[in-house]
Amino acid sequence: MFAIKVENLTKEFDGLVAVDNVSFDIEAGEIFGLLGPNGAGKTTILSMLSTILKPTSGTAIVNDMDILKDEDGVRKSIGIVFQDPSLDEELTAYENMDFHGRLYRIPKNLRQERIDELLKLVELEDRKDGIVKTFSGGMRRRLEIARGLLHHPKVLFLDEPTLGLDPQTRNRLWQYIENLNKEKGITIIITTHYMDEADRLCDRVAIIDKGKIIALDPPHKLKEDLGVDVITIKSPDADKIYSEIQASWVKHIESNDGFVTINLENAEKHITEIVNLSSRNNIAIESLSIHKPTLEDVFLNFTGKTIRDQEVNSREHMLMHRRLRRR
Repeated sequence: MFAIKVENLTKEFDGLVAVDNVSFDIEAGEIFGLLGPNGAGKTTILSMLSTILKPTSGTAIVNDMDILKDEDGVRKSIGIVFQDPSLDEELTAYENMDFHGRLYRIPKNLRQERIDELLKLVELEDRKDGIVKTFSGGMRRRLEIARGLLHHPKVLFLDEPTLGLDPQTRNRLWQYIENLNKEKGITIIITTHYMDEADRLCDRVAIIDKGKIIALDPPHKLKEDLGVDVITIKSPDADKIYSEIQASWVKHIESNDGFVTINLENAEKHITEIVNLSSRNNIAIESLSIHKPTLEDVFLNFTGKTIRDQEVNSREHMLMHRRLRRR
């Protein structure tokens, strides 16, 4: 049973294609990740699915409702935690929750019961009368998630839920998200540019680059498809290493920003060969490491760039587009 079905969804802004003909399904009860750099189109996809933005073309079904034909029905059936803070800082935690419940016309007694239950769930019951502007970033994020669950949505959208949080707070928030999914059976869609977040939480991940889905599978499958091991070499002669190492045991090789990444099996057997080849060709190696594939390696394999590189390119592209529009 699918909670969401997306068909050929496209969004353009003044000729700039932010989302380019994407299609995918999300099963009920799944944690689904949209992984990619800032500017890849993740938030735009989320905005269309939650009916904040209308697509240029294509459509989607959310909880058996068409995002174009039944906007109100879709909105009543989903919860959303935005990337940017959306709490009223001058109100208490309880007042923020109560106001949200009134907007959804939840009866007073039921509203109070759910607020108490959810504040306890995110460990804020002792701070329910605290003014939000006195809360830490992690506390505010937990409150936003609790607020998004107040009307018992079938689907919860989390847009960069741990952005800017410290590692300890991120881990706690991940635990809340996992518990919500397991205990309440809520379908959760997360946008993130954190590889470890997608790897830890998501049943499946769609890797987004320049508005397109370039890979979609469970994280373990995406990593397994690259090969057993990854060798990463740092060298001022990275391009030279790339051109010299073209052996049959190499499954895939990339050279990027002073690093060479090699996907292969039984990496330990080939370390000596790589070092000897570099020595014979007077190629300097600053460092060499072996590790199992990560989602960063997957992204690099499909795009030839790291997520950080793509974020820089996206920002430069947006700036160029804005300059052209001003002329």
